[in-house]
Amino acid sequence: MIYGILAAAILLFLLFCYYQNNKIDITEYRIENKNIINDIKVAQLSDMHSKPFYNAAEKLREIRPDAIMITGDYINDHGRNKEKMLQLGKELLTIAPVFYITGNHERRLAYFEDLMQELRKIGFTVLLNDISEEIIGGNSITVLGLDENQADFDDYKARKNGTFVYKDMKPYFEKLDHCGGFKFVLSHFPENFEYVKENNYAQYDFDIQLSGHAHGGQFILPFIGPVFSPGQGIFPKYAKGCFGQRPKLIVSRGLGNAEFPLRLFNHPEINVIHLIKPKK
Repeated sequence: MIYGILAAAILLFLLFCYYQNNKIDITEYRIENKNIINDIKVAQLSDMHSKPFYNAAEKLREIRPDAIMITGDYINDHGRNKEKMLQLGKELLTIAPVFYITGNHERRLAYFEDLMQELRKIGFTVLLNDISEEIIGGNSITVLGLDENQADFDDYKARKNGTFVYKDMKPYFEKLDHCGGFKFVLSHFPENFEYVKENNYAQYDFDIQLSGHAHGGQFILPFIGPVFSPGQGIFPKYAKGCFGQRPKLIVSRGLGNAEFPLRLFNHPEINVIHLIKPKK
């Protein structure tokens, strides 16, 4: 009797863990902007960590986004499932154009440059401190993709000690100033939006920053919120959701896991940003 109850409890726990790690939430944002003349949808994927979420592709087919933006850690620092992730990338490209930036995990790979070439070869627009100016749904859309390269484990120690020196991304934002249309900034690290004193991104002229990295705080506790994020520490501010007006920061809870294998009350997430023509 006791063994039966124990086995049932273990089974229920495993089912609970599977549900927490695999049930995908769709979070939608609606933004009116004078630079939008035709309504479009932009999907954000982040932090897949080499987990080939084919059900994410199925959901995207239902959503029918006009563009997909991947904000880093698509492949983890062990290169696990690389071929499967490349195949998934090809599938995503049959849905919409894909704009991609690196996270800290890709940056730790010994074959980083080769991987970037492979992603370009399948059709990703890989942005390493680069700007892509596009016409999407009849709208002028500019995407600045930042390659912050905050990847080394020593960087985490330095941030914890308060001695980390953040890169000055001003030259790339100055280039963005010369571009028109609706402006996205893709940055893996959400804390760089405001936490980085004189080098923060919120001081610049653009519309939306899309970020990931925080995994929603890994655990989201009722009445408390997100628990921990590397780079922000305990009870991180920028773990999920939307911040600011213009520029606005949108943080994805991400889809996969890194070293810690379990999410708690923090389902994998796809963000869908509806860019809407202003009402007259």
